[in-house]
Amino acid sequence: VYRLTGRKVKLSEIWTVYWEYVEKMRRFVRERGDSLIDEGSESNALPRIWKQYGIVPEEAYPGVLSADGRHDHSRLIAQLKELSQWVKANNIWDEDRVLAMTRVILDRELGVPPEHFAYQGREYTPQQFLAQVVKLDLGDYVEFMSTLSLPFYTRGEYKVPDNWWHDASYYNVPLDEWYAALKHAVQQGYTVAIGGDVSEPGYNGFENAAVVPTFDIPQAYIDQSAREFRFANHTTADDHGIHLVGWTNVDGHDWFLIKDSARSSRWGKFDGYYFYRDDYVRLKMLTFVVHKEAVRDLLAKFAPAQPKP
Repeated sequence: VYRLTGRKVKLSEIWTVYWEYVEKMRRFVRERGDSLIDEGSESNALPRIWKQYGIVPEEAYPGVLSADGRHDHSRLIAQLKELSQWVKANNIWDEDRVLAMTRVILDRELGVPPEHFAYQGREYTPQQFLAQVVKLDLGDYVEFMSTLSLPFYTRGEYKVPDNWWHDASYYNVPLDEWYAALKHAVQQGYTVAIGGDVSEPGYNGFENAAVVPTFDIPQAYIDQSAREFRFANHTTADDHGIHLVGWTNVDGHDWFLIKDSARSSRWGKFDGYYFYRDDYVRLKMLTFVVHKEAVRDLLAKFAPAQPKP
């Protein structure tokens, strides 16, 4: 928003979370229980949810009811899981009924989402706010992965639990091109939503840094196969999404500035931030979402989408 309009808008994070849980439960009912009800999602859930439900500023829907203002969704997810288990055990596949019960839980734990609200002296609905204030074309954002499980320069599904709706729109490219596109995007002034593994010994919140230690693998040996091996044996997992907002080069290494919501990002002296070294990004980060203008040359390598009959 700031890149396009010069306007800084603090958006509600929990608005998207609320409606994501509604859609998770909807799919659970439609698939007769064969769909994940748990925490977690992918970055490209955001345009999907906003297209359907719009978006609101944080002041209109903070989504936290606790006295200390801190988010704790442990009780929320426990109740949603309990509801899903009851639905499945009793064959209650009435979508309207189940979603109504889902929203009772969400309203109690997160607050009731507004149908309209005031912002800077004007009244908006969530869809009006998206169109008139945020002004993002949600179709302009594309997602990339790099895996040997699919042919390169094709699109397919990113097969992790957080892709619970089985989105198959990911562009699959070789690792070197994946990394080059990511770096080029941030060098051109775009920010990037990126996801991957943050549970490694080289991930240190006290130093606000993420690197690959040589006892894991020397940087020179990080390639497509090393990356795929760790994904296949689950030592690399998709467990966190972050916002890549800057880049520099120090002593021959690329370093990426990461805006992070995780608690560990506040342990060091750079509150809310991490610095990811190039080796960590190449080995442990799995997908990214970016504006299509930042990767136009890479998109040109893909066959045009065929019109649906």
